[in-house]
Amino acid sequence: MHEELRAALAGLLDGLPPKQAAQAVERLIANYRGRTPTDAPVLRDRADVAAYAAYRMPATFEAVRAALAAFAARVPDWSPATHVDIGGGTGAATWATAATWEGPRSTVLDWAQPALDLGRELAAKTLPDTTWQRAVIGEGLSVPAGTDLVTVSYVLGELRPEDRHAVVAAAATAATTVVLIEPGTPEGYLRIREARTQLTEAGLRIVAPCPHSDTCPIVPGLDWCHFAARVNRSSLHRQVKGGSLPYEDEKFSYVAATTLDAGPASARIVRKPQLRKGQVLLDLCTAQDGLQRTTVTKRHGTHYRDARDASWGDDWS
Repeated sequence: MHEELRAALAGLLDGLPPKQAAQAVERLIANYRGRTPTDAPVLRDRADVAAYAAYRMPATFEAVRAALAAFAARVPDWSPATHVDIGGGTGAATWATAATWEGPRSTVLDWAQPALDLGRELAAKTLPDTTWQRAVIGEGLSVPAGTDLVTVSYVLGELRPEDRHAVVAAAATAATTVVLIEPGTPEGYLRIREARTQLTEAGLRIVAPCPHSDTCPIVPGLDWCHFAARVNRSSLHRQVKGGSLPYEDEKFSYVAATTLDAGPASARIVRKPQLRKGQVLLDLCTAQDGLQRTTVTKRHGTHYRDARDASWGDDWS
């Protein structure tokens, strides 16, 4: 799915004046960082949408795919037949869902018709059965009852608090599984933390990344929970973002909750493992003891080899 998406994005900015693309990207960055809640679509026209797709789709795809993979690892025998992507814009989360499971019927809901139009265009060859539907993202939103999977990625920060609450409520009421993704910033984490509480109060169980459904042990303002997904930059991506490296690390926060009979891992690695001579330091969030650091040494045998191969965001037991 990586290469299919890259091919679909190729040539997207052909004919768009560089200055117009740069201005659209600058404004989209401000919205992406979550400091401009609004009751209007962020993507206003074709230039906005083209810039957004080139700038954000590769990173959003990788972040959502990582979050979905963490959830899928806890429910290996389950796959969604129906998927609704709330505020899905040009469809990055739908591409990520198709990369995680085979055959889900996806519906993308967004209030910006230009985003839906371009999303349909990009997905026409690879995801032709996707439905692209205009909808108000906020109060009054409805999700079909019995939907297997709802994703909401990089949307909550664009919304006013009351609309944010309505979106999470609509997902929690209708879906078997809800996966929410936000930027891996302190503000993004706080939005995920708030939504996480809303999901548990609605009766869903947290499956990832948390090893429990109790209160998050992080003290707000002192730290935040986030992870990283490696994004290989295409020439188009480097052109839009002005970067020279062939890759970047997309930081994101997320939560996955479900009504399925599934449980979380006993612990999760919440920082990049630190390799030392003969030992590995792992920062963990655990079900019983909250946040803790554990040291794995050569005398731990296979656990030491596992620790050396472990990555930020992995389960740990």
